Amino acid sequence: MNKTVILDFDNSTGTIPDAVRIELGQWQEAIRFGCSQACFSQLKQELEQKLPEHYGTVLMGSGDYHHVSLLLIKRLQEYFGATKPIEVVIFDNHPDNMRYLFGIHCGSWVSYVAQLPFVSHVHVLGITSKDIGLAHSWENRLAPLFQGKLTYWNMDVKIGWAKKIGLSHAFRSFASPEELVSAFIQTQQRNTRPVYVSIDKDVLAKDVVQTNWDQGRMQLNHLLSVINSLNQRIIGSDITGEVSQWEYTSWLKRMLSAMDKQEPIPEATLSAWQQQHHAVNQQLLSALVQHPQTTR
Repeated sequence: MNKTVILDFDNSTGTIPDAVRIELGQWQEAIRFGCSQACFSQLKQELEQKLPEHYGTVLMGSGDYHHVSLLLIKRLQEYFGATKPIEVVIFDNHPDNMRYLFGIHCGSWVSYVAQLPFVSHVHVLGITSKDIGLAHSWENRLAPLFQGKLTYWNMDVKIGWAKKIGLSHAFRSFASPEELVSAFIQTQQRNTRPVYVSIDKDVLAKDVVQTNWDQGRMQLNHLLSVINSLNQRIIGSDITGEVSQWEYTSWLKRMLSAMDKQEPIPEATLSAWQQQHHAVNQQLLSALVQHPQTTR
């Protein structure tokens, strides 16, 4: 069985028995939230050296590191680039398909995944963020939506603007998580393509876990139902969304973090919330290890 890997940027992930822990604390300021493409390439080189040849689910800490998923997905190209295309299924309260002028960040990485030639489609499940509403429509990168390579599966957001410009096919709206999950599972019944699963726990409701970000409406059983429905197709996975704190030295990141309203968390509260995350991680890992994963 391939071992779980912890990319330890922020010391937020609890102890996972037999996991391979890769210390990356020296990258926290540089990579967290966002970074230049040059810096991202440097991290890629270090991961190439430190990641095992074969591994299972990767835990990356805070959702501020979700863009690292792009590097993990790119590693699959050696296996699937010239053979069978893959799909990427992302659980996230945000589209992560937004414009970012300073390189790549945790809210822009999905558009890069959609551009990979061996990725046939990207699904983002559980969005309730106003990031896909009219006020933020100009921030969304529309190309992968128009090209039919990206679908938003969303709730509670008015998306009439998208229908008016011909994007009805890319926005799937639902009244409840149950309806969303049921519809997604139904669309996958005859699909045989390999799947990479990426989980940001801000997709979960606050009565499940507390994160640094605004959160969605899903319950843990909704995620587990989708994972189980994908069955033997899963060839890689990662989990992010741990709750953690960091005081940036960069004025730009301090400003952007303040705009996202990430408030300081008391130490006792932080510890309690991290214990909640640890329990959820254990259940997610138990579901994901039931499926074979092929990783470079």
